[in-house]
Amino acid sequence: MGKSVSRKKVAAAHAAGDEESARGRLLSAATHLFCKNGINATGIDAIIDEAGTAKTTLYKLFGSKTNLVHAVLESEGKQWREWFIGAIEAGGGDPQTKLARIFPALKIWFGEERFYGCPFINAVAEHDKDQKQFRNIALRHKKVVLAHIEKLAGEMGAAEPEVLAHQLALLIDGAIVAAMVSGDPGVADTAGLAACSLLPPAKTRKPKRAAAASAQLMAV
Repeated sequence: MGKSVSRKKVAAAHAAGDEESARGRLLSAATHLFCKNGINATGIDAIIDEAGTAKTTLYKLFGSKTNLVHAVLESEGKQWREWFIGAIEAGGGDPQTKLARIFPALKIWFGEERFYGCPFINAVAEHDKDQKQFRNIALRHKKVVLAHIEKLAGEMGAAEPEVLAHQLALLIDGAIVAAMVSGDPGVADTAGLAACSLLPPAKTRKPKRAAAASAQLMAV
């Protein structure tokens, strides 16, 4: 009896592992094809062919192509946000230094072989504009990005952090579209110059010794 139960557990674990592997391959294949060719232009057959799975597996795991699209956007959004926030936070520094890293980071992304633009912009652009399913996912993604930029803008002392965050976000979106259309990563530099004009001049700090000396004079 014990051995039978143990074998069932092992079999179930293998099955779960196989499903997880298939899910990963399907997500990877769908992400690549949706971004490269477009969602509407990519059929189920192309996805399962690249993923090396059966059509029944796709429907078992996702239920429909629409659900697969949702899963791709959620997965891509999470990965992109982790990369983006990590890139501007890497190395520390003051909030202005972090905000100044936005467009150099985007330039690196624009130069990647598999850069096909923003999957959210692409998804909304190629579907009926009255449909809210993809727009809602895109807005949730944008909200997280905006919140982080607004937080840094507030810490920097911007008079209107929310306004500055939206201005920078417009430059980000514009640079993404321009890079996708032109194939030129250098558009990030132009957007970065525009962003610099929105940021206040960096505050100059007095040397520690000078500050200490001033304190001593005041004490006398």
